[in-house]
Amino acid sequence: MYFQTVSSNLTNLPVFESGHLYAGADNPQQAQRQLADWVRAGKVIQLRRGFYTLAQPHQSEHPHSYVVANHMVRASYVSLHTVLSHYDLIPEHVAVVTSITTGRPGTWQNLYGHFSYQHIQSDLFFGFEYQQVTQTQWAYMATPEKALLDLIYLTPGADSEGYIRALRLQNLDQLDIERLTAYVERIMKPKLKRALPHIVQVIEEELTEYVSL
Repeated sequence: MYFQTVSSNLTNLPVFESGHLYAGADNPQQAQRQLADWVRAGKVIQLRRGFYTLAQPHQSEHPHSYVVANHMVRASYVSLHTVLSHYDLIPEHVAVVTSITTGRPGTWQNLYGHFSYQHIQSDLFFGFEYQQVTQTQWAYMATPEKALLDLIYLTPGADSEGYIRALRLQNLDQLDIERLTAYVERIMKPKLKRALPHIVQVIEEELTEYVSL
């Protein structure tokens, strides 16, 4: 395989799997060796085993870190602090892209960031949407409400009023109390039922303050 031919077919794919190359190759073993050569030459970047992206200038656009996160672990969506920061619901910048998966938890680091995955049972795997993150790229992300509930559910002691206030939540007009309540009712976990009144109180306090001003 000639790199110019292969790269022209992959240039619009933010992330591709090695299987994309092996499937149409007359000699899959040779294709595997060529892929390894391209990685060593800096033409292709390995994100994790089996997942790659073209290096610049062969890539039409840098892959967004959320898109990379989705691809590196199937059945995952970006959530927790990453989504809360994305929507400016917390004041801190978040360096790690955190995701939820029904598979094994794990962490990876590559050129496009540090990625962390936390396990959740399959009946809690909902509350995410396919969101546009660049002009040409889309990623699965938790809704703001589900990102907050995922964080509380997975963090020990996070159902307390003190923890929720310590998050320093802001811009809470983005949170839909009806959706939050519906999510908690669907999940049916006592921890989230205990946390919900504290979340609602913080939301109402900010909205009341906003109206007063």
